Amino acid sequence: QVQLVESGGGLVEPGGSLRLSCKTSGFTMDHYAMAWFRQAPGKERQGVSCISDSGGTYYADSVSGRFTISRDNALNTVYLQMNNLGPEDTAIYYCAAERAPCMSGRMLRVPDYWGQGTQVAVSS
Repeated sequence: QVQLVESGGGLVEPGGSLRLSCKTSGFTMDHYAMAWFRQAPGKERQGVSCISDSGGTYYADSVSGRFTISRDNALNTVYLQMNNLGPEDTAIYYCAAERAPCMSGRMLRVPDYWGQGTQVAVSS
């Protein structure tokens, strides 16, 4: 059974940091591009970042320089380090996987698997 389980979300003040984790099981993560998406209230889901199976990384313009994606295939886990958070980063963050290269912009073409999401709230 395929599972992607996000964790690490929460409430943080503006300027703060969070590290999201996505623990995967049921498939060989090594062969998959892994990505983070987010959906704010009343808005469409948007791609945040993607890391290819070879380690290449992609970022949305809105998070470039503040967020860092990484993966540990031995632990079947992908991470999103988020620094200098602002209220505009408030959203539910989802992890996704696709056995295909990352795409600039939309990050993944058609994800094969999705996680359930973790809430990130940035507020003072």
